[in-house]
Amino acid sequence: MIKEMTMMTFNLLTVLVLVVVFLASTIKILREYERGVVFRLGRIIGAKGPGIIILIPGVDKMVKVDLRTVTLDVPPQDIITRDNVSVKVSAVVYFRVLDAIKAIVDVADFHFATSQLAQTTLRSVCGQGELDNLLAERDEINDRIQSILDKDTEPWGVKVSKVEVKEIDLPEGMRRAMAKQAEAERERRSAIINAEGEFQAAQRLADAAAIISGTPAALQLRYLQTLKDIAAENNSTTVFPIPMDLFRPFFEIKPPPSSQTT
Repeated sequence: MIKEMTMMTFNLLTVLVLVVVFLASTIKILREYERGVVFRLGRIIGAKGPGIIILIPGVDKMVKVDLRTVTLDVPPQDIITRDNVSVKVSAVVYFRVLDAIKAIVDVADFHFATSQLAQTTLRSVCGQGELDNLLAERDEINDRIQSILDKDTEPWGVKVSKVEVKEIDLPEGMRRAMAKQAEAERERRSAIINAEGEFQAAQRLADAAAIISGTPAALQLRYLQTLKDIAAENNSTTVFPIPMDLFRPFFEIKPPPSSQTT
């Protein structure tokens, strides 16, 4: 009796396990950002989801596809620019799957294919320009790479939304040369500014001299102002020349007015 009960319990557990396995292989739950491409006996029947998906065990096979935006890090690529400068350029690519069926059927591995295409496109676009353009026109380069990648990945159901050149690594010799060039440019600008300042100061002095030469009284006022500034200093002795023109009025003796007789 006990043996029969043990066999019944074992059979019941076996049936429960089989039912659980059957349900697990039959019922699939997909999240909001997931789609399931279902194949029935090798033939595609469509993309399912999100929610509960019911499959026929042994007949249906489902491949999950993530529809969220993927951040693809493009490793540094050795690039020779048009002006024969060797640099290393890295970038980051943002893409997402728009058509799950194309992403599974039309390409073996859309993630790997997009990564390889991004590397080759980065080398091609950056190698077409000179180093100065590569450093100064990053936005234009980003747009060109994004446009090329988006066009080439469209048959795979992949949308490339953005590309950013992340880092441009220059050789050490080129860095020193660019630092010297930048320093020389700063010195040139400094010399131009100093020369412009001296020119403006000389022009102002010339204008002031022209004004003073036309009005001698202005020269005397300027002289008195200078004496005032010297006297304001904490000097024990101050020596300054006195022009004779200041004393000329004292030396000029006017004759007394003649008396008139009536």
